[in-house]
Amino acid sequence: MTVRRFLPLFLTQFFGAFNDNLFKNALVILITFRLADEYGLNAQLLITSIAGLFILPFFLFSSTAGQLADKYEKSFLIRIIKFVEIVLMVLTAAAFTFLNLWGLIILLFFMGAQSAFFGPLKFSILPQHLNENELVAGNGLVSAGTYIAILSGTLCGGLFILHPAGRTFISAGVVGVAILGFISSLLIPKAEPSVPRMNIDWNPFRSTMDIISYVRPNVIVFRSILGISWFWFLGSVFLSQFPTFSKDILGGNEEVSTLFLVVFSVGVGLGSTLCNRLLKGKISARLVPFGCIGMTAATLLLYFFSLTVPKTGELAGVMEFISEPGSWGVIFSFLMLAASGGIFSVPMYALMQSRSSDEHRARVVACLNITDSFGMVLSAVFVALMLMFKISIINIFLIIGIVNLLITPLLSRLARDEDGH
Repeated sequence: MTVRRFLPLFLTQFFGAFNDNLFKNALVILITFRLADEYGLNAQLLITSIAGLFILPFFLFSSTAGQLADKYEKSFLIRIIKFVEIVLMVLTAAAFTFLNLWGLIILLFFMGAQSAFFGPLKFSILPQHLNENELVAGNGLVSAGTYIAILSGTLCGGLFILHPAGRTFISAGVVGVAILGFISSLLIPKAEPSVPRMNIDWNPFRSTMDIISYVRPNVIVFRSILGISWFWFLGSVFLSQFPTFSKDILGGNEEVSTLFLVVFSVGVGLGSTLCNRLLKGKISARLVPFGCIGMTAATLLLYFFSLTVPKTGELAGVMEFISEPGSWGVIFSFLMLAASGGIFSVPMYALMQSRSSDEHRARVVACLNITDSFGMVLSAVFVALMLMFKISIINIFLIIGIVNLLITPLLSRLARDEDGH
């Protein structure tokens, strides 16, 4: 965190993730409590569409982004992307000021596109700037920082937008944070292009299939990508259902839901940074099966502890909730789940980077972006289907925990394959 090889990139990533979630959650809250009624639209349907619209650019542009990141000097591309973010956020500030719903939705799509182009750069540049024994620590810090940025951006977006001067705060915030991200990007050292003579295939569908076809034969890298995407699938199921779980299962209000978001983010940060201490800087998959088992154990604990929390007539706030004996078991379960998730995912990021060739590394990360996005969309479809069959949220969590245990043998094979590499 004190060297120029890492800190400016960490800050650039942190500010970008913060801004994404500040903008997205402010828009969701604004639609829920004001704009849906004004425009005569269904709030739930519109919010679901917005979530899909933000993820769509990762399907459309990740393959192109990966090619550009391999062909051109990476720090220069990051600066261009961060400058584009400033332009987008100035337009977003104007759209918030004039309450232009369709303008905000279009700008959210472009913000997703900007993030899709940044993704392959941030992960492919790490192995160029960090030594091999620093890669696990670097990924752990980026993962921890990203979750803290998601948490703080989400909280600020929700807390400020409905304030009388909320749109002014959010407008100033998104522009100010974009400027900070651009300034930090100016300090990122150069990272020379991997394949400067490469011809870009601008057809997103063909180039996406080419990337997946290239990655599949590399067993360690492909399994790492699938493992990371499974973590995003699992995380999306829990994060998206915190409000419903708090209200319907525990009888808690939005404060309790926010508490779980804080605990989850802190847990991922703890697990991600602990991972480097346990591995002592060595790139290895040996902790991955233990992280997987830890997530299932935490899910089972969550199931049993949630049954011990009594529901009262009115929705309980945080202070009422934590006064219940079973509540601390629920909080511990979420912390254990998230920390195990950090221990589970960080080694796979390092493996993916270290086992990819220099010439294809950014395109491999682009493949990860595509599968991560698919995992998040699949999680929404999975939860919707479960709810259609009248399966309660806590039982959905239990099903996810059991399925997670079933994939542990596959991840144990990843550890064995990697050790025999």
